[in-house]
Amino acid sequence: MRALTRTVSIIALAAASAAHADATLDKVRQRGILAVGIDGPSPPFGALDQASGKTVGYQTELAADLARRLGVQLETVPVTASTRVQFLQAGKVDLLLANIQWTQERSEILGFAPTPYDLVGGAAVVAKASGIRRWEDLRGKVACVSQGSNFARPLAQQYGAIVKGFKGIPESLLALKGGSCAASVHVQPALHYTLHGPSAAEWKDYTLASEEQLIPSPTVAWVRRGEADTQAFVDRAIQDWHRSGFLLAAARRNGVPDAWIATRNQRAQQGRFDRAPFDFAVYTQAKP
Repeated sequence: MRALTRTVSIIALAAASAAHADATLDKVRQRGILAVGIDGPSPPFGALDQASGKTVGYQTELAADLARRLGVQLETVPVTASTRVQFLQAGKVDLLLANIQWTQERSEILGFAPTPYDLVGGAAVVAKASGIRRWEDLRGKVACVSQGSNFARPLAQQYGAIVKGFKGIPESLLALKGGSCAASVHVQPALHYTLHGPSAAEWKDYTLASEEQLIPSPTVAWVRRGEADTQAFVDRAIQDWHRSGFLLAAARRNGVPDAWIATRNQRAQQGRFDRAPFDFAVYTQAKP
């Protein structure tokens, strides 16, 4: 009798786990809204629409496609490096399409779609007069990053920088201009846009310290651990983005660097996809 009771309990627990795994998409369909965490206005990944006050652009387009596939409306929720994990775990968003790279540490606390949709590394904005030309030149100098950035560890351990965390890129860049740090280190596309976009004149005395990106890593969509249905749904969508050319077109429309995405479009048409866990020695090579 005890064995039977134990068996029934195990089956009940398994059923409860399966129900939990299906809860997110069920709730999304019931309320008719998919809540997706995206970065705030941070070109080229997103820009502020003055009329609506909302962030539009690359990440919003990707999130809108997921909502369309589910037949629901989209609600985008701006997140920062310091709030994004909390928002996801607390249920304030259903998934994250912010510019968050895969790391082993993150994969141990969150779930993720195994097929990445981009490859992004870090860059350092420095004053032209600073003499900083390589990552090695940051030894003993203050490098400003976003709180929770995966660039903090290599900056400190590999290059001997003194790492200082800020709420986000704007605050970090302001600290750089104010002399609180020798370098502002963030994802390369965003800093390239800062130096060459509409506000380029404000940054004429600054440059990227090196063309070599810091720890280029795959960008993935993040979900809560154990939510296998959401993970599988998003992963199928991302593979379709690669195969159909939707992702490449969205990147080009919004000025997102597309060299890596273009090679993955070619691979996807041959039925080949990158999947986690990643062999970084091979993965970072942008060859079809």
